[in-house]
Amino acid sequence: MCLILFAYQHHPKYSLIVAANRDEYFSRPSAPAEYWSDHPHVLAGRDLKELGTWMGITIDGNFAALTNYRAPSNQSATALSRGHLVSDFLCDKHSPAQYLESVAQKAKRYNGFNLLVGDGQSLWYYGNRQEKVQQVMPGIHGICNHILNTPWPKLEQGRQQLAQCLTQADVCEDDLWNILSNRQKAADDELPMTGVGLEWERTLSSIFVEGLEYGTRSSTILLVGYDDSVKFVERSYHASLTSWQEVSYEFKIKP
Repeated sequence: MCLILFAYQHHPKYSLIVAANRDEYFSRPSAPAEYWSDHPHVLAGRDLKELGTWMGITIDGNFAALTNYRAPSNQSATALSRGHLVSDFLCDKHSPAQYLESVAQKAKRYNGFNLLVGDGQSLWYYGNRQEKVQQVMPGIHGICNHILNTPWPKLEQGRQQLAQCLTQADVCEDDLWNILSNRQKAADDELPMTGVGLEWERTLSSIFVEGLEYGTRSSTILLVGYDDSVKFVERSYHASLTSWQEVSYEFKIKP
């Protein structure tokens, strides 16, 4: 994922609301969200190159999601695949805080990342550039390609729009899709300078990214209710970025 907007214990009906976009090269193969044949309790999309994932949830309520930290000058070609940081948490039984502490011990083996994990009782964050395991407090948050809640234009815009969506007694999914499909770019004087050049900064500044070889590959909405209900909807975009394949799953968390 390259943008994760989420509300944690903020809405009266849902303990966790996630609206996220995964940005990736179009040439990298991936599978839409489904229950994994080798780990049937895991619901997630899958990177078919390294067999990790970017976001998922289990039938017993464990959740994880990841974004890359944008720092091209610090990229290593021999680094481990970051998608396994998500899949490892989902596939096995872990305490979120303990898992992130174990990740922190090997964090330098990966290129920059932000990792969000939870088990229905608590939600935790770790980024290997900030190097601090921290519990996420109730509220509306966001992660893109810097640390948690960095005020980049698209993150601030997304958080504000999500906050507006959540003023109602229920959540309108169309409102969440509208946030994730926003193609408005930031003004040049608001752009972060992360070392990718001005044209790329412009392209990457919108919530929904449209590039020739790289862009938003999928969008996901996750709603976890206080009654243990889960709704997971993913749209995987075709190369034109104007049409998509949608999958939707609903279940009750099993203790």
